[in-house]
Amino acid sequence: MNDSDAPKFDNDERQEDMRMRLRPSDSNVTEDQEPFMGVKVRRKASRRHEYKGDYMDIPSRPYLMKILQKQGDKQVFFADKVLKFTSTGKMKRRILMVTDFAVYLVDPDTGTLKRRIALAAVDKICLSELSDNFFAIIVPTEYDLLMASTRKTEIVTVLVDATKNASEYELEVDFSNRFEYSASADLVKEVQFEEAEGSVRTRIVKK
Repeated sequence: MNDSDAPKFDNDERQEDMRMRLRPSDSNVTEDQEPFMGVKVRRKASRRHEYKGDYMDIPSRPYLMKILQKQGDKQVFFADKVLKFTSTGKMKRRILMVTDFAVYLVDPDTGTLKRRIALAAVDKICLSELSDNFFAIIVPTEYDLLMASTRKTEIVTVLVDATKNASEYELEVDFSNRFEYSASADLVKEVQFEEAEGSVRTRIVKK
């Protein structure tokens, strides 16, 4: 799989109001290996970029509000469309939401909740050392998530901050141009990255 650039998706109309508090990430960070140096999150003063957080305008989408209210989440730190990779290697469009308690994946076509992962279940996040859009959320008690987004840096920053706010636990962020993830309960894959002619070539292979 050589195309490592996830498309950027547009958002639509708006409708009614809501009671839930939506909070954008209040982190201002740079955009390379920016706030993540090894396993610690550090801030740089230069080339700051302000994040919006809710790119889906959740109050205008009753089906998303219903999902969140049913689970009892009080704050939404991030919401946007991403590409999620299935265990067979296919790409599926999903709405990714990060709240004060969990990570959600919703099918944008049907409005169905496909997966909810408690923040406490997330062990670490894996990224390459290059300029690509891929990231993996590692969940040892279940199976992992490989996704791609043009807002990867913001997503990782929000996940680190949300985890720390919920549990005082510093979420580990690993950088490597090769990392493994569990695509399903019994299938491990490796994501490989290399620079090629000014771009990044990405391969996903079975272990």
